[in-house]
Order: sequence, then structure tokens, then C-alpha cells
Amino acid sequence: MVEFVVSDTIEVAVQRNPHLGRYIDEYRMLTQRTPSFIPAPDNSLRDIANIDVIYPVGDPIFIHIYMENDAKVYQPIEPTLSLEEQLFMEDVMSVILNFASDYPPPENEAILEKNLDEIFAKILKIGSANKIKGTNVTVLASFKDRLIYNIKREVLGLGPIEPLIRDSNIEDISGIGAHDIFIVHKILGSLKTKITFGDNDRLSLYSKRLSERVGRPVSDKTPIVDATLPDGSRLSIVYSSDVSARGPSFTIRKFADIPISIVQLVRYNTMSAEEAAYLWLALEYGQSVFVCGETASGKTTVVNAMIPFIRPESKIFSAEDTPEIRAPQDAWQQLVTRERGAEESRVTLFDLLKTALRSRPNYIIVGEIRGAEGSMAFQAMQTGHPVISTFHAASVRKMIQRFTGTPINIPVTFMDNLNIALIQQAVYVNGKFLRRTTSINEIEGYFEELGGVSTKQVFQWDPTTDQHVFRGLNNSYILEKRIAETAGMPDPKMIYEELFKRARIIEMMLKNNIFSYYKVFDLIKTFYQKGEAAALSFR
Repeated sequence: MVEFVVSDTIEVAVQRNPHLGRYIDEYRMLTQRTPSFIPAPDNSLRDIANIDVIYPVGDPIFIHIYMENDAKVYQPIEPTLSLEEQLFMEDVMSVILNFASDYPPPENEAILEKNLDEIFAKILKIGSANKIKGTNVTVLASFKDRLIYNIKREVLGLGPIEPLIRDSNIEDISGIGAHDIFIVHKILGSLKTKITFGDNDRLSLYSKRLSERVGRPVSDKTPIVDATLPDGSRLSIVYSSDVSARGPSFTIRKFADIPISIVQLVRYNTMSAEEAAYLWLALEYGQSVFVCGETASGKTTVVNAMIPFIRPESKIFSAEDTPEIRAPQDAWQQLVTRERGAEESRVTLFDLLKTALRSRPNYIIVGEIRGAEGSMAFQAMQTGHPVISTFHAASVRKMIQRFTGTPINIPVTFMDNLNIALIQQAVYVNGKFLRRTTSINEIEGYFEELGGVSTKQVFQWDPTTDQHVFRGLNNSYILEKRIAETAGMPDPKMIYEELFKRARIIEMMLKNNIFSYYKVFDLIKTFYQKGEAAALSFR
């Protein structure tokens, strides 16, 4: 799509986008209310009882969230077409297809958009009516921009759900039949949208086109498909009404191109500055960390936020089914599985981890451990390669049970190769959906006399106060026995001073609004290269 321009005020927004002004006028006439305009949503929206706000996601799309039947609803505002104009657009698309054959297959969407713009310049003319004669298209001046937007929305974007893709505040999109499109909003939680596909036949056609576009076509023979969108978001389609009783359905788990930083997580109280500082020391000194939790608890978000703590000169290999990991270090090799094709041509996570081990990286990051690759991850740790991964388990006890049971079958005596297990959960606090690091736990080792693995909880989230308690102060095995000794500290207790120093740096970033993922990484790199004073004066 075109480069997005975001309006800061309602006056500027309406001036640039007449359709927004018309929408507000119609809404005001129907409800006798005028929505508030906010340049960017923030957590204050959670506290508005009768919400009625509009915010921009990039011209010409705006989002209206308001109350309907005592429930919050999500209404995209974009240039729309009448039924007659939609039929005209389909005829214009046929003209465009004739010209498209003159161009070589585009290598990416940027080239496709450039080709489209050239075709528009050739065929579109302003006139007194909308009409097509041969390959010449004449349109009203008031219709041209709306026509181009809607064509690009279909060809380059994702059609009716393009506003949802553009809205960075959305984590998850679910379509259940033609009329029930739901989202998970980062601030407001689960919302129903006003988007509709018209009927299930149109949704079936949409699903088929979308699946073909990502190279995983659905059909009655293959009604369920999992794929990855160009931006890295996860896509799941259930095509057949035989399988999905309420009609075709789809789910998109959105992927943010720029990850959330550790400072943002501290700002949201997902974790404390002390917990972030603990992870900083752990990754600086080569500890293996698994982030565990249930679905949608924010595991991958935490892993991405942690990665800037790894020394900037480190060699990092990541291995994933779906490319979600982002490492800012220069020496980062991203490996992705290949599930399609003949059996002998497929590449599994197990294969990728074997390849990573041969390359002797400083860190191996596994998107998610589910099966046989778990044994390879523990083999990597045994040979001195620290590993970061996510794992589906709601507690340390369940994590150990799953690793030592089928299908992973790690010997329980191997569990002490893992150093730290962070538990991440989605929780409700005072009716609000939040994500919290509920505990950070150290794996001390397997002790035969105990008949199992000894673990110690160094941080614990208190749900009554929504605070993170440092239970491991002056009592941390990892800090004192593994990090302080490696750092050559004469007194292991000195490591706590170092932890609080790192916490102060994180709090300074928070105070000075240093939230950007890459800017946070730059400050951490400055700390490694020039020391604490340079980091504290970083702006």
C-alpha cells in the first residue's frame, strides 16, 4: 500500500480525508454524539466507561470504537464504494489484468505497487462520468482516489480486513463466518468488529484467494491450511463448511515488525525493572532461559524483548516454524523450517538445530520447543551453547513433566543444563486483561536424595498488589554461583549491586521515554562498549 500518513488533529484528518468528515456527520446525526479524536491510543482508554473515540492508523484509514448495546465495538472508517461503484471497479480490474501481462512477475509487493501506479497513469483519466472504453477508463474526480484505494486494498492489502492489519494495536483477528469478525486489541481486549464479507460464498472465495496468495491453497480436499503472511503474521484457514459449521473461518495472529522493547514491558508492568536487570545479567553471562506459559500469554514478546541484552558482537542463530524472532545483533542467522514438498526435502526444527550447532554460535534461539528438537536443545546446552526458547507450560513443575515425558523424553538428570524458567501468563486484574511475568525460577540441579530437580523462585508476581517481589535477594543461586563467580567478583554478594545498577539504567530509559526497541539496544550496546556513565547520559 501507499506510504501511511498519520493525522495529529481532527481538523487535519478531515481536511485530508473527506470521507472521515462525512462519517462523523452521519454518526452525529444518528446518535447526537461527537467522538473524541486521539492521535494514538494508550492505556487510559481502559478507564473510559462509555468509550467513543476515533484514532488514525494511517491515511485514509481511521478506527472508531464506541458502545453499542453495552458492548464496545470496533468500526473501521475508510473510503467506501457503492454497489454500482464496486461493479465498476471489477471491470477496471479486468482492464488492469490486460496491462499486467506486459510486466514480469513482481519480486515483491513494492514492485507490484509500482507496476500498478504505472498502469493507473496509463489508463485513468478524469471525466464527467465513470465509464470504460476499450483500455481507457474515465472516472469522476471525486471517485478516483477511492477507486485507487479500493483496488490497492484488494491487490496489495487483505481486502475487508486491511484496516485490522494496519492497526498496530491489534494482536489477533478471528473470522467465524461472513459476519462475525473479532479482534484482540492490545489495550481494550476482545472486541467485535463491524466488518462483514456479505455472505459465506464471498468469504469462501476470499479465503481461497488469500490462501493462494501465500502459496498454501485451500480446497474441499485440503480444507485446513496454516501459513505465514508476508509480514510474518500467522494465518490459519478453515475453508469447508463441512468442517466449520458456521461457515468458513480464519485466524490471523499478527506479527509486529518492530518488537516491543524490555522498557515497554516494564512500563506496562509486565515485569519489574529488577526482573529485566536479572535477565540482562543472565544473558550477558550465557545462561539458558526458557520462557514458559500458555497460548497468547506473551512468550515470544518476552523473548524478543530480552534479545538486546545479548552482547552486540555475539553470533546468534534462531530456528523457527514461523519467523517471529527479531535479533538486532549484526551476526544473526535466521533459520526457518520447510514443511512442504516431498518428505526428503522437508527441513524440521531438529534439522535446523543440528545445523546451528555446527556453526558454533554464542546463542541459539528456538521459536518454540514441542517435540524431538527439545533433545537437541538440551544437547546444545550440554556442549556449552546457551539456548533461549519458548515452551507451552503453565508452571516449572509442568515444564519439567513435559520435558521428561513423551514425546520429548529428556532424562530428568539433564534438566540442570537449563538455568532459568520464566513463567508468563495472561491474567485478569480488576476486570482488565493483562500479561504478567508471574515468576522467574532458577534450576539448581537434579539431586538424587530429593528424587528430583531442585528449583528456586527468585521473582514472584503478587496478584493482590500487582507488584513483582524479589524473593531471591541475597539468595540467588544463578547470580551468586554462576554469574558472580564467572565475573570474578571477590564477594558473590556484589552481584546484587550490579543488578540494581542495571535496574537503574532501565528506569532511566523509562523516565526519559526511551522505548523504541532499537534505541534500547543502542543504549545497551553503549553500556557494553563505554560503561555506565555513557549509558546514563544516552539520549
